[in-house]
Amino acid sequence: HLSPHTFTSTIHPPPPPSTHLHPPLGNQAILTSPSTVNISLLRTPQLSVTTDPYYNIMSDSEEPKAKKQKTPKKDRKSTDNKDKTSTDNADTPTYEERCRAINILAAPLASKKSTKKAHKLVRKASQSKSLRRGVKEMVKGLRKGDKGLAILAGDVFPIDVISHLPVLLEEHNIPYIFVPSKRDLGAAACTKRPTSCVLVTGKKSDGKEIEGKDLFDALVEEAKDYDPNSRKN
Repeated sequence: HLSPHTFTSTIHPPPPPSTHLHPPLGNQAILTSPSTVNISLLRTPQLSVTTDPYYNIMSDSEEPKAKKQKTPKKDRKSTDNKDKTSTDNADTPTYEERCRAINILAAPLASKKSTKKAHKLVRKASQSKSLRRGVKEMVKGLRKGDKGLAILAGDVFPIDVISHLPVLLEEHNIPYIFVPSKRDLGAAACTKRPTSCVLVTGKKSDGKEIEGKDLFDALVEEAKDYDPNSRKN
């Protein structure tokens, strides 16, 4: 007999391993046995996710925005040049405004039409390298015996810079004429700096005549026709 304080316990064998799956949680399945399970049950559907924070999903009703057409570079340059020329023309003083700033020595003064001819002639002479620019170069050319047409700027101050040139040109029998602006004269001579005077030689270094011979002859005749006595005091 066993005492009342003695307890007997029976050990039950463990339950056989189960091959069933627990109820799936979402898209996952938990295995409770090492048995083989179809792997396709464990696969989750793969979604294409973009990491771009600015990615917007467009609805079927929306249409893609049309791309702006870029203007070609040639058109851009042409428009830029038009804007520059328009602004330059607005800021450039007129011939009459230029004449208000000339000094007392500016005689004979070229007319508006003759001023354009003079600038055109200076531009062609500069391209053909038959031009002496500045006071020093002009005096140097006169000493060497260069002949041609002298074009002086009428708004040079102080006038002592060019006051000796008219007498020196008359001594060498070289006609001269004044234009209103030293800045325009420098631009015609293909330089960014204002130019007080230039000497256009009648021929190139190789002996050939310069381009724009008709302009040269017309300005020479206008300069020779000037009568100092006709100038009002």
